[in-house]
Amino acid sequence: MPAIVSTQERIRRIQVNGDEAAFNELYELHAAKLYKFAYSFLGEREAAQEIVNDVFLKIWIGRGSLDNIKNLQVYLYVLIKNACLNHLRSISSKKIKELKLTETYYFQLSVDPSQLLISKELQTKVLKAVNGLPARCKLIFKMVKEDDLSCNEVAAILGLSNKTVFAQLSIALKKLDDALGGK
Repeated sequence: MPAIVSTQERIRRIQVNGDEAAFNELYELHAAKLYKFAYSFLGEREAAQEIVNDVFLKIWIGRGSLDNIKNLQVYLYVLIKNACLNHLRSISSKKIKELKLTETYYFQLSVDPSQLLISKELQTKVLKAVNGLPARCKLIFKMVKEDDLSCNEVAAILGLSNKTVFAQLSIALKKLDDALGGK
């Protein structure tokens, strides 16, 4: 039975030994979520994939200073967000960029055993309710509930205060509760 390798151990192996296998494992662990996050900003598959690959290339090139990173997951999300913003700035005016940032967020239910128990009707109601959320609420809800990020991590990634993230998450949960028949 293979031992479970921590992210910190992978980082050490990448930094100290230049371990490509550990780097590939790190990529496999994070690339799909980061791609979805980038795609939510850009709405372009190729650009999102290119940004994710560029971020991991930066990680590999700068592997000698990986020990300076306190929380790798937050660091990766911030790099992706910044790369997306730079990409948007380079291809569009400020007005179009702002429009894309507020209108292209996404939500996708993860498939896990508990979701198999949810009826099709309820699942449709949940998706409709989530898609009806304001863009910022929807993004914050997705990052917390689907990507398993803490409110503090989401605040750091999006450059918001913790109170703003918590308030937006509360709004999202209240609207979902109302839409699903809660009182």
